[in-house]
Amino acid sequence: MSTAPALPPIAALAPPVILALTAMFLLLVDSVDPDGDASSLLLAVTSTVGSLLALGVTGWFLLAGTGQPRTGGAITLLGDALVVDGMSLFLTAIVASVVLLVVLASYDYLADHPYQAEYYTMVVLAATGMTLMASANSFATAFIAMELSSLPSYALVASLKQNRGSVEAGLKYFLIGALSSAILLYGISLVYAASGALVFADVAAALADTPLTGVLGIGVLMVVGGLAFKTASVPFHFWAPEAYEGAPAPISAFLSSASKAAGFVLAFRIFTVAFPQSAVAGVIDWAVAFQILAILTMTIGTFAAATQENVKRMLAYSSIGHAGYVLIGLAALTGDANQSFVLGAGMAHLFVYGFMNTGAFLFVALVEYWGVGRTFEDYNGLAKQAPLACAAMTIFMFSLAGLPFGGGFLSKFYLLMAAINGGVALLAVALIVNSALSLYFYSRVVKAMWIDEPT
Repeated sequence: MSTAPALPPIAALAPPVILALTAMFLLLVDSVDPDGDASSLLLAVTSTVGSLLALGVTGWFLLAGTGQPRTGGAITLLGDALVVDGMSLFLTAIVASVVLLVVLASYDYLADHPYQAEYYTMVVLAATGMTLMASANSFATAFIAMELSSLPSYALVASLKQNRGSVEAGLKYFLIGALSSAILLYGISLVYAASGALVFADVAAALADTPLTGVLGIGVLMVVGGLAFKTASVPFHFWAPEAYEGAPAPISAFLSSASKAAGFVLAFRIFTVAFPQSAVAGVIDWAVAFQILAILTMTIGTFAAATQENVKRMLAYSSIGHAGYVLIGLAALTGDANQSFVLGAGMAHLFVYGFMNTGAFLFVALVEYWGVGRTFEDYNGLAKQAPLACAAMTIFMFSLAGLPFGGGFLSKFYLLMAAINGGVALLAVALIVNSALSLYFYSRVVKAMWIDEPT
């Protein structure tokens, strides 16, 4: 009885390759028929099919156990520069799903947009970079993948060229992104100087065998700063409210969900593989650094969201608060913690937050398409005209708040257990207090839609 031939290891990179080929085909479509009547539909269909294929292949790999312990463990490629495992495939599934939703939502939203081919191409290219970030197993590939994700994102934020707010937001995003990239790159150079390696596992092995220096501690802190930008964590969060408010609403959904998830998965891999606490304990306790970041990020994001009158800006600050919640997945990795449980809690919240936040921003995109304003007052009585959409938005809001139904409550409960498991009671208290406060501004949206009368 013959068996089907096994796929070569390089086939594990099929999802990002599919996304990259989709971007190339989009450029080809635009070059052949740049102003054709069917061009807009063809671009949207091509982007949809590409993201569906990437999602389907990723789902097949997950079901087949590709890169997981039951099938032989993680698959390393290109001299260990890339790795495909359960965590990278999980993130790829989130990114491909968000891209699919964003592309579908963008078709009507971009009806009069003059640069549709560039728009769709940059979305898919940014998604390619995000999937590679999840598979990065070396500081070199991590930096390149992060730039592949970031550079199209800058242009996407500023893609509404006639809108001054969009252009200004893109410029601010670019300037802060350039600064954070420089900080990250300099940190990587210091880590390389201390260890002589770039592959994460090799860095950890070198640090275990050589005397630790202060240069390494500074390098690790700079790496933390570079990743804090990608995840919109304090103090590198200033770009997020401006970028999310100025960008087209589907792009706000894309950046706040997929981009942030990719940054966190990369952070999880770097600090558990390259900088295990046993190897760097002599110069820096990065768990304490992440505990401070987590508390500041969730608190500043939540309190800032509570003061907003613009729904889109409220969601932007809310996403910063949720970044603080996910940081618990690193902050609670103390010596006594169950590493798999703590990281799993962070990944679970990324999954729930990704879809709920994407849905919320896409509702804002729908409201913008209808010509309704952006303030809470503009949403008054909206449920009488669009009950189904408002019912969906209500579910998104209450799930983000963590009310005891749906995934939001479960993921926050696991984060609470992770904080307790790591012995960091202050994180657990901050999570409860900020979640309770967030109910105020999330319920304002629900109240405006269902209870308040239009003025």
